[in-house]
Amino acid sequence: MDFQKINDMDQLLSRAGEKFDVAFEPVRIGGISLEILQIADLDRYIEHLAETSNERIDLPLWSKIWPASILLSYLLLSMPEGKGSKTVLELGAGVGLCGLCAACRKYRVTISDNHEDSLLFARTNILRNNLQNQARVKEIDFLKDELNENFDLIIGSEILYLEYYYPALLAFLKNHLSSAPDAQILLSASSRRKSPAFFKKAGQFFHISYKNVAYAPPSGDKMSSEESEQVTIYRLKAKH
Repeated sequence: MDFQKINDMDQLLSRAGEKFDVAFEPVRIGGISLEILQIADLDRYIEHLAETSNERIDLPLWSKIWPASILLSYLLLSMPEGKGSKTVLELGAGVGLCGLCAACRKYRVTISDNHEDSLLFARTNILRNNLQNQARVKEIDFLKDELNENFDLIIGSEILYLEYYYPALLAFLKNHLSSAPDAQILLSASSRRKSPAFFKKAGQFFHISYKNVAYAPPSGDKMSSEESEQVTIYRLKAKH
């Protein structure tokens, strides 16, 4: 289904409800508050999968809002407004939190993933937050897809967890980053995931800087304080 063409949120929610027990949850980042569609009880859903499946379980990791996504969203909200001309591509977007925050800053955003359920949730979130004039969803598999467009900013959180696809990801980033002087790539990941093989290869083509940031869930958040962690945000700019 091409979710980009659906403008009826009830239709999207009905489709999501056929597979999951869903609910909108408020997520406040900086000065904005977004309503994000979530699997209502993710732990219970995973337990159900484990009890009923005789095959390999397809964990819905795309549905979780990771600390890396939250901290990257804070960074995006601190950037100057895109004023409707700057373009952003979010890779492996899951529910699309980072892309939604970029849309709130007036960037023209493409929220992408290669999982149909992820695109369904992301499209629903675009409509729920009235960002349809700034954001769209698109199915993209960066292991094989080649687009006919470049982007001023490419973003991704927790997309460096499988080393075998580093060469394809790096090629995609090189081929789809705009040649504008201020074009850049922002990637965020748990500081436990160093990904040295990726950054060694990427250093041939990009100037790389990074910053470690501590994430502590707000009081009352579903994540306990014991789960606070360090997140690393990487900034890549092309070597010209």
